[in-house]
Amino acid sequence: MFRSLAIVAATTLAAPAFADGHASGDAAAGEKAFRQCISCHVVVNDEGETLAGNKARTGPILWGIVGGPFGMVEDFKYSDINQLASTMEGLVVTEEVFVAYAQDPTAYLREVTGDKGRSKMTYKVRKEEDALNIYAYLASLMPAPEPES
Repeated sequence: MFRSLAIVAATTLAAPAFADGHASGDAAAGEKAFRQCISCHVVVNDEGETLAGNKARTGPILWGIVGGPFGMVEDFKYSDINQLASTMEGLVVTEEVFVAYAQDPTAYLREVTGDKGRSKMTYKVRKEEDALNIYAYLASLMPAPEPES
């Protein structure tokens, strides 16, 4: 199943970040679950306002990753395998990609790239429900999309 998920995720071109306009997790539960991420990550918006976490900068800032290109946070030095994944055309951080990556970053990157490298992220979100909720929380921090004219 993981292999199928990784292949589908890797070949999805610019898929919407939300199903039916929403992430499937619970953003309130995700805010609590995000506490396990704050030792490495922070969410700082484009105006420089810290929305979640503290000053931790071991990992990349997570603002804008929802629906964004995989592994493309500016000014962060990713591992070689993560950089390889970021060059894969159309690989975006959908809910499926986020959950698979958060639960086992190195395994996800190896599956998607076929490379034997390692992710810098050694922490694994143990429960799929927590990963879904964290994704929903990160999505909730993003501004609402502007209506199409």
